[in-house]
Amino acid sequence: MRIIAGPCQHETLGQSAEIARECRRVCNKYGIEYYFKASFDKANRTSITGKRGRGMRNTFDDFVEIKKILGVKILTDFHSVFEIESFKGHDAWYNAIDVIQIPAFLCRQTDLIQAACRTNKIVNIKKGQFLAPWDVEGIMSKTKGAREVWITERGTSFGYNTLVNDFTGMQFLLDIHGSRFIYDVTHSVQKPGGLGSSSGGNRDYVQPLCRAASALGVSSFFLEVHADPDNAPSDGPNMLRLDDFEKVVRDIIGHNYDNSNSNSR
Repeated sequence: MRIIAGPCQHETLGQSAEIARECRRVCNKYGIEYYFKASFDKANRTSITGKRGRGMRNTFDDFVEIKKILGVKILTDFHSVFEIESFKGHDAWYNAIDVIQIPAFLCRQTDLIQAACRTNKIVNIKKGQFLAPWDVEGIMSKTKGAREVWITERGTSFGYNTLVNDFTGMQFLLDIHGSRFIYDVTHSVQKPGGLGSSSGGNRDYVQPLCRAASALGVSSFFLEVHADPDNAPSDGPNMLRLDDFEKVVRDIIGHNYDNSNSNSR
């Protein structure tokens, strides 16, 4: 079992380290492989005024410190071949980051995918909201020579400003990719674009969707978490509160420790 969890974008070393430490604690408690996730640049913000992040150099230098302090595996997204080549040329950054993520809007960019696959890092490709599950085969045809490739579901476009979760499509991808298939639950409850942060998503749906996916047989999950998501610079409405992370993880693994403890008394 694998969980990728962290804030939408890296804000400060202290904040990211706090989130990574708590997520690692919970995952270690339940025997789950943990990857810390944060973005250095939210390049696809709806508005020009949206906060994008601290940039590659500042963020990656902090990732080096997080790796040194906590020893966690780290995932982050890249948007261009130039970014990947810069990352490869910096030994400390290269050693700190374990997984290169391709954003959903860029999932068919051939040069970007092939550059990521040449890094000898694990590559996680977000399935575009506009793609059918069987269209992932075309993406996978571009990954020859990759060390390992994951495919992440993050909801499917349904009209304007709405995503739906297609569990038959998830079963199709799960049958093909097994544990390399990841369900990004928090992005799947977004309301993309829309009228701003007040209508940008609903984190209340994250826990039941996790339960449903776990029952389907999904064993790898992507969850964005934040200590104060309502004041986060991006994706606040659909991010989990850090205090709720353990409760959701317990649901994923199918153990209600509160009930089992009460029954044992």
